[in-house]
Amino acid sequence: MLSSAFAKHSLKCRALSLSALRALSTTNAVKQDNAYTHFGSKTVPKTEKEKLVGNVFSSVASKYDIMNDVMSLGIHRCWKDHFINKLDAGKRPNSAEPLHFIDVAGGSGDIAFGLLDHAEEKFHDTESTMHIVDINADMLKEGEKRAMEQNKYYNDPRVKFLVQNGEVLDQIESDSKDIYTISFGIRNFTDIEAGLAAAYRVLKPGGIFYCLEFSKIENQLMDVMYQQWARLLPVMGSIIANDYDSYQYLVESIEKFPDQETFKGMIEQAGFKSVGYESLTSGICAIHWGVKV
Repeated sequence: MLSSAFAKHSLKCRALSLSALRALSTTNAVKQDNAYTHFGSKTVPKTEKEKLVGNVFSSVASKYDIMNDVMSLGIHRCWKDHFINKLDAGKRPNSAEPLHFIDVAGGSGDIAFGLLDHAEEKFHDTESTMHIVDINADMLKEGEKRAMEQNKYYNDPRVKFLVQNGEVLDQIESDSKDIYTISFGIRNFTDIEAGLAAAYRVLKPGGIFYCLEFSKIENQLMDVMYQQWARLLPVMGSIIANDYDSYQYLVESIEKFPDQETFKGMIEQAGFKSVGYESLTSGICAIHWGVKV
């Protein structure tokens, strides 16, 4: 009887041990998965992606406008104009307070300056402020250069250029911004959810999250045409900017980004309300928005 009880106890312990090993194995697999992310088509440690993306944008910084023209056949300018006009932001004449903008991953300054120009031209708003933040100092230098060449917004007390990680924004106060914009930048984040959480944190209640990003093409014929074009982009990058690898990464980063509905769900998961999107050019890119309540 004792022997039988011992045998049952031994079998039970063995079963528990196997169960524990499986649980440990699963936990280790999850930890291992969580330690890695994609860099284009490659799988890399999360701790390395920031540096790798930084190298890409340092490489293309001086050719940023040319890069966008090549990748979109110049259509990116129309997308950005529509992005700015649709938002239609600016201090209204009957408002006592200026708006406080933050443009994330906006080192080149094109969206930030466009937003301020729109506010001035449509609403005579010369008071609203703009934080232009980017993780890459080389991109911010391009924005400062653009401001200097345009002889506008350079050394303007309303406009601040700041090196910041968009997933943290640790130098930006919570509940301090009315408008958060990001254009063709969020797909390069190591942790998109962290970036959305940071956006939610820095916005005031009633503040708007507003994002322009490449997306998933909804028209099958257009998708086939785009895929053929995308194959040529790294080659053209090599010819125009002597940089094949950076353009290859940019193409692959577009392929990895979630589709419209999935990204909409991520924005909602971050806490935003009234979330929606508009696909542009059959879904090659999309405008996404949400409101902090």
